[in-house]
Amino acid sequence: MTMSTIRGMRGYLASSIAVTCAAALALPLTSPSNALADTSRPATAERPAADPRPAALEAPTGSEASALPETSAVPGSTRSLPLVPLSSDRSLGAAASVQGLPRRDAPRFSLVGVVWDDPDTELRGLVQVRTRSADTGKWSAWQDVETHNLEHAADPDTDERTSGRVRGSTAPLWVGESDGVEVRVQAKLDEADGRAVTGGPLLPSGLRLELVDPGEEPPPQGPELAAPNAASLTAESAAASAVNADLAPLGATTIPELTRQQTQEDFLATRGIEGAEGAATNPYIGPRPRIVTRRGWGADESLRERDFSYTKSVRAAFVHHSATGNNYRCSQAASVIRSIYRYHVKSSGWRDIGYNFLVDKCGNIYEGRAGGVTKPVKGAHTLGFNSNSMGIAVLGSFGGTNPPGAAVQGVAQLTAWKLGLYGANPAGKTYLKSGGGNLFPKGQNVRLDVISGHRDGFATECPGARLYAKLHQARTTSARYQGR
Repeated sequence: MTMSTIRGMRGYLASSIAVTCAAALALPLTSPSNALADTSRPATAERPAADPRPAALEAPTGSEASALPETSAVPGSTRSLPLVPLSSDRSLGAAASVQGLPRRDAPRFSLVGVVWDDPDTELRGLVQVRTRSADTGKWSAWQDVETHNLEHAADPDTDERTSGRVRGSTAPLWVGESDGVEVRVQAKLDEADGRAVTGGPLLPSGLRLELVDPGEEPPPQGPELAAPNAASLTAESAAASAVNADLAPLGATTIPELTRQQTQEDFLATRGIEGAEGAATNPYIGPRPRIVTRRGWGADESLRERDFSYTKSVRAAFVHHSATGNNYRCSQAASVIRSIYRYHVKSSGWRDIGYNFLVDKCGNIYEGRAGGVTKPVKGAHTLGFNSNSMGIAVLGSFGGTNPPGAAVQGVAQLTAWKLGLYGANPAGKTYLKSGGGNLFPKGQNVRLDVISGHRDGFATECPGARLYAKLHQARTTSARYQGR
């Protein structure tokens, strides 16, 4: 791809996007507050056991009816069910305080999580669910839900954190298409006196089970670089796509990969450098990987807040695991991401999905929080260190399971490119100022690896011991991709 070709493409994109966005952004926008309000009220709709109709075809009722004002074609739904006290169960401990839901039918869902009212209250205890497969009718064994609470969130004192919508939440768990559920939440007690280890209430107030249906896969969108189709875009979709206008046409489902030479030429062209000699023409930047856009994985753009939030730079990358489990196929990754997105926004009360990028077990890379893949978009992934960093979630749980080599490779490819845009060495160190957390006080300058694990910024098991052990490999490979 020559410089003239690049500039020609940009000229075409700029003119078409200007016209399209002007028309699209004139459409009425859904209020962010309205888009987030409904999960505070539980939906009680439930399919009777004898009803032969497929649950996925039922119309939303209760709070979800008001949560989906856009169109019937928008994929996905969220239902919030309040937990109730359960009778004592000797298997859980005679003195345990237990809340949950007995085994019951439910409209179809594929991801679950538990939320509560106060985001600053930690759930100290055990959360377990079991689900009934919609395909086989068989019930699963009890599955543990990771009870991480505070570490995946917007920084303290930020608008996102203090919005009044944020709730405490467990990690989401992908369970596959299901139509029945049972859940129990057991407080962790002091063995000596049977009281809560926190010295406060046994369990947080307002515990609710969230059932998330990601909806059907979005219809095929045609070739990766098909001509823009403005008529198929909502105002929010046009805005989310337009911030990537230098990389792909409006409405594209993927951003195509480039060779390292093409990436360098593109990088220099954006800075008005052409034909220069020396180090300036050989920046340390890896080849741009193929990235599935938000439109590609089927994001419902009306769910998130309309505006984008940015920081000054990208000096570090924090690697996470999504803790959603490993029981998914790569062809289901888009559904998993749509479910996490819904859980972060509708259930947890965040402005958008928390991560900047996601990588599946096959190494495919997905755009996360809206705002543009080349830009320093501020996420909600590492409490205290969301400024001047990016968060990458590998889909899965890697405490006791090794991450696939393709996923580690995807992290290396993504960081070589994105960190290279900001002059960061993936194998080096950097300083970030803490926004407040349980490891570093607010305002402290902290020396970190440019590619760090979540646990380096917050006391947590994330990204899992097995993935954390692979970060040295990711750093070395990423630096090599940059030509270092």
